[in-house]
Amino acid sequence: MLRCLAIDDEPLALELLEDNISKVPYLELVALCSNPLEAMQVLQQQSVDLIFLDIQMPGLTGLQFIQSLAKKPMFILITAYEKYALDGYNLDVIDYLVKPVSLERFIKACNKAWELYQLKTKQPIAVEKESAPEYIFVNVEYSLVKLVIANIMWIEGLKDYIKIHLHNNKPVVTRMNMKTIEDQLPPARFLRIHKSYIVSVDYITAIRKNSVFMDDMELPVGENYRDAVAALTGRQSL
Repeated sequence: MLRCLAIDDEPLALELLEDNISKVPYLELVALCSNPLEAMQVLQQQSVDLIFLDIQMPGLTGLQFIQSLAKKPMFILITAYEKYALDGYNLDVIDYLVKPVSLERFIKACNKAWELYQLKTKQPIAVEKESAPEYIFVNVEYSLVKLVIANIMWIEGLKDYIKIHLHNNKPVVTRMNMKTIEDQLPPARFLRIHKSYIVSVDYITAIRKNSVFMDDMELPVGENYRDAVAALTGRQSL
């Protein structure tokens, strides 16, 4: 959950902010404040990840408030004035919303903050044990061919055979099913995206709802594998 704080000197604007925040499932509202000084008191007592902040307020402005903080959470500016947009982005705010703000635009800004929060707080992948294999052997024309795991880009299922696509080398075809090869690969480095495709996470360059890209190669994502692909991106769904 993203713990958030809303600051606006206009009661109606603050009420609308509260209502919009309640509609976003990953937001937890910590407090509503009518000015930055109230917010400072809250920050001394509560941990906050994201602040929705008006700019034009009596006393301390929103921009001055951001500059006054030594430890800065994420900020989404919500204001009636477009002229402060450049100043806001110079302070690395997540987004700049101009009133009146539609719910769709509000959620879009929140999604930016949520993605950045997940990126910052994502637990590092555990280092694989030293005993984890760096290579595998597969049967190719009566020989056992050694394949370095780091060179495997993706694997394609072809009925009773699989085709192993390698980085800077020709593909290797061997008689084996997808389940057998999947069991031999480190699960932290390879992902099943389709009944006919396993990909190396290291070589993925982009992801869409129905596709995984590896440079100029586009591979389909099966319906039953979308959740696993979404988990790779840190999202709940694609």
